[in-house]
Amino acid sequence: MATTVEQTTAPAHADEPIVPLRHPGRWVAAVVLAVLVAMFVSFLLTTPQLRLDLVVGYLFERSVLRGLLTTIELTVVAMLVGVALGTVLAIMRLSDNPLLRIVAATYVAVFRGTPILVQLLFWFFLGTVLPNISLGVPFGPELFSVSTNTVISQFAAAILGLGLNEAAYMAEIVRAGIGSVDRGQVEAAHALGMGPALTYRRVILPQAARVIVPPTANEVISMLKLTSLALVIGLPELTTTVQLIYGRNFQQIPLLIVASIWYLVLTTVLTVIQARIERRMSRGVLSSPVRRTRFSFGGR
Repeated sequence: MATTVEQTTAPAHADEPIVPLRHPGRWVAAVVLAVLVAMFVSFLLTTPQLRLDLVVGYLFERSVLRGLLTTIELTVVAMLVGVALGTVLAIMRLSDNPLLRIVAATYVAVFRGTPILVQLLFWFFLGTVLPNISLGVPFGPELFSVSTNTVISQFAAAILGLGLNEAAYMAEIVRAGIGSVDRGQVEAAHALGMGPALTYRRVILPQAARVIVPPTANEVISMLKLTSLALVIGLPELTTTVQLIYGRNFQQIPLLIVASIWYLVLTTVLTVIQARIERRMSRGVLSSPVRRTRFSFGGR
């Protein structure tokens, strides 16, 4: 009797094989992508004007490598300036002192509201309106004076332009990270007798790092590419170097490909480092099965 009931309640097509859902759109997209890749490869191999031999020859040329090193130095130093000053500005914007808040907000508004190209040119030509940088008593004797052009070289002008501009963006990133820390953590630190500086160093900034680090890594990648703007002040970084070379041999496209390859290599390395840092910073978040599933299906 039980067997009869099971047979009558069993689905009508229980013995039929399960057919997976077809996705014809995926195949169409794959074919289109393959055709586009084949066209691109054909363009590279059949266009003699690209001069791939020159690309290979100049890829490790000494002046190009020197320009690459200058680009890396610019990126590192400008980001250090931006992160350090941006952290100070973020703390100022969150201060109870209205004067500090106004100063920080004005700084952010000015440096985010003007083009970075204009800022680079401003620092480079500052010596035309301020010939000397001096230190002394107001309305009194001058204790120290030095030529502005001596202090603000091409490299220094690039650092000032890139670093001070980056500080305005880092201030907002750090401010958002600090704002993400629960207020109870701060109150608990104060209850333990910690002062403001110790609270920031021991409690707030370590917890805010999870929010601050990913966008900061993106800023590093953006900074790497923004260093090419130093071309306008003649600093021999990577882009300026290849421009000087193709100004002599008139092979613009091959030399620009050389620069693009090096930028792609550096951004790829930074992207891999960013992914590792984000994975490390998210270990506590991903420990929960629910959060892990959400990340797998809804993440980048």
